[in-house]
Amino acid sequence: MEAESGYAQLLASARTATLATISPSGLPRLVPVCFAAVPDQAAEHGMRIYSPLDQKPKRVSDPRSLARVRDITADPRVTLLVDRWSEDWTDLAWLRLDGTASLVEPAAAPADAPEHAAAVTALRERYLQYREHDLESRPLIRITLSRVTGWNATDPNQGS
Repeated sequence: MEAESGYAQLLASARTATLATISPSGLPRLVPVCFAAVPDQAAEHGMRIYSPLDQKPKRVSDPRSLARVRDITADPRVTLLVDRWSEDWTDLAWLRLDGTASLVEPAAAPADAPEHAAAVTALRERYLQYREHDLESRPLIRITLSRVTGWNATDPNQGS
């Protein structure tokens, strides 16, 4: 896709995104998340997206009990929306990443250990706050991309 370099710039500069899962009622469940895009040449679109189930205060103690995790377990289809807002409307942009989500378990699960460690490293490089979090013992959300669409004000014909 010709515009993927612009997408990479938007992914790199965005500090948060909105994760949409499908609730049991069929309605979208939206939650703001931190994320890291990790290069993966074997993956469609050349990357996977990871979002931590971090130690910020939550309504449940077990991160696997979070509504977004329950939604992913029941229906793994997700969308991640990354956007850039500006009062200067020539700088507006958005990126929609559709895919399937799953959990990558902590390093104690041998099959997931290298992937989990690489994702934790990427998250810590991106967010200094995660240097104080015990991400090694917590699952991460992995998004395997199936479709990438986007739009920006300087090239309005590239989106959907």
